Amino acid sequence: MKLALNRNLTNGYTSNSQIARILTESWVEENIFCPNCGNPLNNYENNKPVADFYCFVCKEDFELKSKQNAMGKKIVDGAYATMIERLQSNKNPHFFFLNYELKTLQVSNFIIIPKHFFTSEIIEKRKPLSDTAKRAGWIGCNILINNLPSSGKIFYVKNKEVENKDKIFENWAKTLFLKEAKSEQKGWLLDIMLCIEKLNKKNFTRQELLSFIPYLETKYPNNHHIEFKISQQLQVLRDKNFLKFTARGNYELN
Repeated sequence: MKLALNRNLTNGYTSNSQIARILTESWVEENIFCPNCGNPLNNYENNKPVADFYCFVCKEDFELKSKQNAMGKKIVDGAYATMIERLQSNKNPHFFFLNYELKTLQVSNFIIIPKHFFTSEIIEKRKPLSDTAKRAGWIGCNILINNLPSSGKIFYVKNKEVENKDKIFENWAKTLFLKEAKSEQKGWLLDIMLCIEKLNKKNFTRQELLSFIPYLETKYPNNHHIEFKISQQLQVLRDKNFLKFTARGNYELN
């Protein structure tokens, strides 16, 4: 995988947004494969409202966003209402994010966020555009990637290091069970996955996870069985092979 963006493709272009689009889309088309089946991706025609790329074999869609320099904690996306509508209809594409250095025109990071990690909680509503703006009143959104567990950010390239292809497939397959989870259950599973991640340990106990009860109570004020819900999600994560049960009340991340 080459990390350099091909500046020769933009000869004659003066628009910065066009140059960025051509550079990043051509790089993805040349270097990135479908994380599900490994086949090359195809580029949709310009201005398709839903996605930028698709896999001819898997029929999955992928949207690309790119950013110069630092990756940051949030990614600027399109219309807030459109994003929420996508989530409710489950027609949202998987999300590619490309981060590159402007000075060297080299890719620094490239990740995919699988669509089954998208919930309304990671979508931040931006302020409406001012009355003097060309699209006065329009409301955009941000994707809060810091609110995702690390398993929801699958790296192809991390800090200019290319990830092993088999590892990408493995990371992709590990959380496919979330595709079948209904909205409420998915929210709970993602919250427990985040709590486990905050422990920063491969091996942990149920008792350690119970320390997050106050945090979960603030998120679910109407639920009076938080401890039971934690145990329930641990059982699901174990059954889906995300966790391994090592002893009574003891778990290990796979």
